[in-house]
Amino acid sequence: MFGNMNNMQGMMKKMQKLQAELAKTQEELKSKTVEAVAGGGAIKVVASGKKELVSITIDPAAFDPEDMEMLQDLILVAVNDSFKKIDELTEAEMGKVTKGMKLPPGMF
Repeated sequence: MFGNMNNMQGMMKKMQKLQAELAKTQEELKSKTVEAVAGGGAIKVVASGKKELVSITIDPAAFDPEDMEMLQDLILVAVNDSFKKIDELTEAEMGKVTKGMKLPPGMF
């Protein structure tokens, strides 16, 4: 009976340590940024690990008042790509902490 109790305590300590490491990694991710471009660099978007846009840069040569739809599409592509990169960064960083634990996809 006491052997099981020690195993349970050891497992609880490991879970608490894992929880603390995950929380630390999540906080660190919030301060990271990723950059995405569209239109061959005509549009540049920087997003934070909190999935918030930090900046959008538009090359004036990319701005054609006659083709606003193209500009809007390029902005959407760059923003969506930046959020995808944040997701990939989050999965990679959290994967370092969980090291082979079989967690459901998209858990972070």
